[in-house]
Amino acid sequence: MYRRANMGQNQVHLQQRVAEDLNRPTVLFVCVHNAGRSRMAEAIFNSLAGDRYRGISAGAEPAARPHPEVVNAVRANGLAVEERPGRTLTQELTDEAVKVIGMGCAVEEACPALRVPLEDWDLPDPKGRSPEEVEDIYNTIEMKVRNLIAQLDRELGDPQTTL
Repeated sequence: MYRRANMGQNQVHLQQRVAEDLNRPTVLFVCVHNAGRSRMAEAIFNSLAGDRYRGISAGAEPAARPHPEVVNAVRANGLAVEERPGRTLTQELTDEAVKVIGMGCAVEEACPALRVPLEDWDLPDPKGRSPEEVEDIYNTIEMKVRNLIAQLDRELGDPQTTL
């Protein structure tokens, strides 16, 4: 009995969190495989943006799991990458985003149906690189994410006051 009631409360809490997420401006980070740069950007963005914005990542041809180099680099910086398959890039995801960021992996070629303006960060692929190289990529993404959040704050104001 308790377990069932607890599950119900968790479901209500989850539904409330999903509704709150949908009310926050969303930034979509896209990469072909959604296994490296876009996953790092999503983790960094969500950590730095707090409750102001929501970051999600997706790919045109999602991989089964994030690159181990990426998981290690993100973990070394005190964050986490979900060990789930990549998310498929859909028109619905792009439609709900206030900004779509490409990671430098020719997403427009892999997904020519993409009908939104894409800002390309032109970052090297971390797959197979040394830990030092992956850390450099991480640091570049973090800097770009900080600049993006500041830009969103200027353009959108404080989203918490408009909800």
